[in-house]
Amino acid sequence: MFSDIGALELVALVVLAVLVFGPDKLPKVIQDVSRFIRKVRDFSDSAKEDIRSELGPEFKDFEFEDLNPKTFLRKQMEQNEDLRELKELRGSFDLKKEMNEVADAVHGRASAPAAVNGSAVNGTPDLLKKQDKPDTGERPPYDSDAT
Repeated sequence: MFSDIGALELVALVVLAVLVFGPDKLPKVIQDVSRFIRKVRDFSDSAKEDIRSELGPEFKDFEFEDLNPKTFLRKQMEQNEDLRELKELRGSFDLKKEMNEVADAVHGRASAPAAVNGSAVNGTPDLLKKQDKPDTGERPPYDSDAT
């Protein structure tokens, strides 16, 4: 329940409780709070059992944690065989190769091996690769309207 509370925070809560309730009333307050938490848990468990009994025998293994969307999706993805096939298909798909083929088809070129280091293939540059420009030492033109 309090797994995300650090040691320093716990010490601060204890000191605050002693200051607010005093050392003589603190044990009584702790008993009251623990009794309240126990009653809430009992009420929650009985409500869960009532819901399970009303749903019928086909929901006997129903867990309320499954209502959390993340848990539901995780269980469905683990159990579904089609998703495993989809993962295998995704692993075999080469996006870069497919994009090059589409670019070649759009520009009317025949499919050719990919260019190496941005060099031209069949006299045409590979548009998907960044072209290296030699450093001439000149600064690019300054546009005051663009800044």
